[in-house]
This record gives sequence, structure tokens and C-alpha cells, in this order.
Amino acid sequence: MPTATPDVLPNTDTDTQTRRQPPYAVVLHNDDLNGFAFVIGVLRVVFGYEIERCVELTLEAHEKGRSVVWIGPLEVAELKADQIHSCGPDPAAKDKGAQPLGVTVEPTA
Repeated sequence: MPTATPDVLPNTDTDTQTRRQPPYAVVLHNDDLNGFAFVIGVLRVVFGYEIERCVELTLEAHEKGRSVVWIGPLEVAELKADQIHSCGPDPAAKDKGAQPLGVTVEPTA
């Protein structure tokens, strides 16, 4: 028994288009209380970067006041920022009033 094929194909043309969300940056801010070794350790744990990359990013934040440490989707950027905050302050500087690392999530465009 032959199968019938429709003479008219379903309309697949739609007016909606998927728009990409712009990427977001996780920005590390310089502070004078958390030590270099602590900042480098946090970047290694949160992002899994090699130590050389962590040193570069830490130095950039120290010298320029801020450093873009990661770029990607908003939800992941917010997660990474929360993970950095959850590491808390440098235990060696806690008695000096150190706070968790300063980090913001900002659109790149």
C-alpha cells in the first residue's frame, strides 16, 4: 500500500530569530590586603589556569587596578564571581581587615 505524501509542506518560516546574549567579563579588582599568593591560588582553583596565567592576571590587577580574568555567558560569569567570593579573604590578612577578593561581572560590549 503506497503512502500518501502531502502536497503542501508545513510552514517553517518564522519571524522570530534567536539572539545571542553578549559575553560578560569577570573583572578582578586590586586591593592592598589580600596577598599575591592567595589571589593566584584563588584563580587557579576557580578557573583552573596555569600558574603563569594566574601571575599575569594578578600583576595586571595590581598594576592597572583591574584585570579581566574570564569572559563568557552571563550565568557562568556570575557563578565564577560567586566562587571567587566564596573563597573568602586571605587568611594571612584577616586580622588586617581583608575582605574577599573584589570582583565584578560586566558586559564586554
